[in-house]
Amino acid sequence: MSEKKVEIKIDLKACKKCGICIAFCPKKVFNSENGKPVVANPEACINCKLCELRCPDYAIVVGDDKDDK
Repeated sequence: MSEKKVEIKIDLKACKKCGICIAFCPKKVFNSENGKPVVANPEACINCKLCELRCPDYAIVVGDDKDDK
């Protein structure tokens, strides 16, 4: 069984560098580079979507909506 890697998209134009995604990620998927979040450990993502749900700027999308069906 191979687990599918979760795709995480960050809209850096919408991101305001608040760091909420970094703080709420239980698996430490994100790091900060020059104040902006970067996906440093995508293989650790458990698709909980806490980063997406907590982002006040809707700058993060985890996975693909068509995969949820």
